[in-house]
Amino acid sequence: MSSFLPSYLLLFILLYSYFCYAMSSSVFTSSCQLQGQFHLNIMHKTGDVILGGLFPVHFFSSVPDLSFASEPQQPSCHGFYVQGFRQAQTMAFAIDEINNNSSLLPNVTVGYTLYDNCAELGIGFRGALSLASGQEEQIILHNTCVGKPPVLAIVGETSSTRSIAISSILGLYRVPMVSYFATCSCLSDRQKYPSFFRTIPSDAFQVRAMIQILKHFGWTWAGLLITDDDYGLHAARSLQSELSLSGEGCLAYVEVLPWDKDTDELRRIVDVMKQSTARVVIAFVHLSHMINLMEEVAKQNVTGLQWLASEGWTATGAVLQTPKFMPYLGGTLGIAIRRGEIPGLREFLLQIRPDLHHNNNYGNSMVRFWEFTFQCRFAPAPAGWLEGGGAICTGKEDLENVNTKFLDVSNLRPEYNVYKAVYALAYALDDMLQCKPRRGPFSGHSCATLQSLEPWQLLYYLERVNFSTPFGDQVSFDENGDVVPIYDVMNWLWLPDGSTKVQNVGEVKRSAFKVEEIILDEDKIFWNFESKKPVRSVCSESCPPGTHMVRKKGEPKCCFDCIPCSEGKITNKRNSLECTSCPEDFWSNPQRDHCVPKKTEFLSYFEPLGICLTAASLLGTFICTVVLGIFIYHRRTPIVRANNSELSFQVLLSLKLCFLCSLLFIGRPRMWTCQLRHAAFGISFVLCVSCILVKTMVVLAVFKVSKPGGGTSLKWFGAMQQRGTVLCLTSIQAAICTAWLVSASPTPHKNTQYQNDKIVYECTVGSTVGFAVLLGYIGMLAVLSFLIAFLVRNLPDSFNEAKLITFGMLIFCAVWVAFVPVYISSPGNYADAVEVFAILASSFGLLITLFGPKCYIILLRPEINTKKAVMGRGAEL
Repeated sequence: MSSFLPSYLLLFILLYSYFCYAMSSSVFTSSCQLQGQFHLNIMHKTGDVILGGLFPVHFFSSVPDLSFASEPQQPSCHGFYVQGFRQAQTMAFAIDEINNNSSLLPNVTVGYTLYDNCAELGIGFRGALSLASGQEEQIILHNTCVGKPPVLAIVGETSSTRSIAISSILGLYRVPMVSYFATCSCLSDRQKYPSFFRTIPSDAFQVRAMIQILKHFGWTWAGLLITDDDYGLHAARSLQSELSLSGEGCLAYVEVLPWDKDTDELRRIVDVMKQSTARVVIAFVHLSHMINLMEEVAKQNVTGLQWLASEGWTATGAVLQTPKFMPYLGGTLGIAIRRGEIPGLREFLLQIRPDLHHNNNYGNSMVRFWEFTFQCRFAPAPAGWLEGGGAICTGKEDLENVNTKFLDVSNLRPEYNVYKAVYALAYALDDMLQCKPRRGPFSGHSCATLQSLEPWQLLYYLERVNFSTPFGDQVSFDENGDVVPIYDVMNWLWLPDGSTKVQNVGEVKRSAFKVEEIILDEDKIFWNFESKKPVRSVCSESCPPGTHMVRKKGEPKCCFDCIPCSEGKITNKRNSLECTSCPEDFWSNPQRDHCVPKKTEFLSYFEPLGICLTAASLLGTFICTVVLGIFIYHRRTPIVRANNSELSFQVLLSLKLCFLCSLLFIGRPRMWTCQLRHAAFGISFVLCVSCILVKTMVVLAVFKVSKPGGGTSLKWFGAMQQRGTVLCLTSIQAAICTAWLVSASPTPHKNTQYQNDKIVYECTVGSTVGFAVLLGYIGMLAVLSFLIAFLVRNLPDSFNEAKLITFGMLIFCAVWVAFVPVYISSPGNYADAVEVFAILASSFGLLITLFGPKCYIILLRPEINTKKAVMGRGAEL
């Protein structure tokens, strides 16, 4: 196309200058003279109001060289296009139907002037200028400069490129132009094209309809083929923009098909399609481009592709529906113009005859149609025609006796749009002529009159037209001149007998909420694959729940890796961009697709360690009870009386409390257990160690009494002094605990620092100083007891309990010295287990060392449980 652009651009400038010259001369002179006339194929019918039309009756043209040295020759057209001629006849039929309708435009006869644009920009532009300015050689203007224009509005064009060029000029003079086939979304720009309307949806909607199909079948990876013109380039831009905004897919490649049959370029494009992983190919192309492409596709035998066709070739691609191409194109899904029904059209087409219309006003279109349909020539026949066996046309041949697509009205699509365009203009004109004086929309509330109609006046009413066709479709235009959008979804069916069929399998339309709505009958769709199911076309498979997408560097966003969520994060959706963190008390499950409550951990009564510690605690309590019972039962025996039975009972009771307080460290921490456990532990051990300390001091005092001059020592360690000392020492610990609980009480705490997927329930000490003072006080008393006992360990054997206390306090101190570093380094519930173990170990150590030998004597050696034996040598023990 690029090679034609300079010629087209220059022709455009010349024609524009000519048009402006004609318009300016009509303003400043009383008459204007046409500088020349364009010789165009024309269909004409007179009327009170004339509507113009531009149709591709031929699809090839010979444009003369523009040397600018002489007047160029008129272009010639060849290659008769039956569908284009039928579209022109549809407009003629619609106008005849309107003229015969007494309720629409009564007493007004609508005429038409239709030109053949030969599918050529320059010829179409000539036709548009001829329609706008007229073909009269000289126009005499009245002083008031009023009069009806040659045409009030134009129906056309088919091509977006031609529509852009023509409407940019017609828009300057507000001449309405209603296209039935131009789909470029750029034409919705009201600033550039203020008088452009269309009865076919914009490519913007077609693109969104394509995206709906892609979304419906899960196709997120597709290739795009376009033509190098406004139709293809704007579609590509719109498709890329919509895909980017919606996030519904990506384009693997975008290739521009050459205008001519460039074999090397086509081979390169097909190679790209073969190498790509995209199994879906979207083709916004014209039929001629598709034919050239499929030649190369068939040559390279590229199968396994799902084609998505634009409306440019979906329903008009019969030339592609052949045994040569259907192995590759079978199953094609495409967007097609809405099919409609026009009652009476076939009967109208059957009535046309060359003898009725063959005159100077009609040109050669009917003659060429007749010759093309019946393969004959009107007299005088070309030289050699009769000699070659050719027939002469009479004009009386019967169209029903020939097989022609011209009479096939079962699949009216562009024709239906032409029909709606003509009626839109008719209804707008009818609304305009029904205006009541002094209630009009124009200056001074004036109305338009049939004698002084202006195109810009019709434009006002055309923007507001709203009617329904006999087929049931609503026709109205939005603020951009676009019609209410609706498309049919077509499927190319390849039947077992080798025949083909294009069937309707659904529709895409805009709902009342202005969103695209797709309706598909999937049971009717033919899939050209062995599986008979839709093909998979994705760059990367969707990420399952529990993973998130990480885009591959340098590739489209549809190409990504699926990375599992990290611990503590989940995603329960497919194709999530990121993982979300679980709430504080929850953790990700192994699949990372939902959060589960974190495992809770504490020193439980029901786990093996808790059971063992509980059993040990109860065992120690039971032994203390048994020993206490033994001592009470044998309280009058020398071994019990000789060892200060009252203090022994207090030690046993305090050891019992020590064993029981360990149970407070087992089980889920509560506020009361956290506050009570350390207080009970501290007071119980201080009570125990205080009794042992006093017991040791009594041993020392008794030893001094036995020496000369030591009689006064024992009076300071009577029963009252012993009790008072124990009470005083224990009260100090009680005061420490009270101050600790009041200032910074231990509290239960959910610790997640040890393991992220677990909640470790523990008691915080609140005040480290308070806990240190509590332990330090116990340690001080224990060390003091150990030192005193150690000093009197070598007393006479009759006082040998000091050795037992020394050994017991040595075990006690060793346990608690080892406890501190182990406790600090133990995580979670193990810290509680260490503390319980220390309590039990030290308690059992004291219980066994202090009371084991005595119970041995009481129970197993009662013969030495006598005063004589107790006062005797230690060997007897």
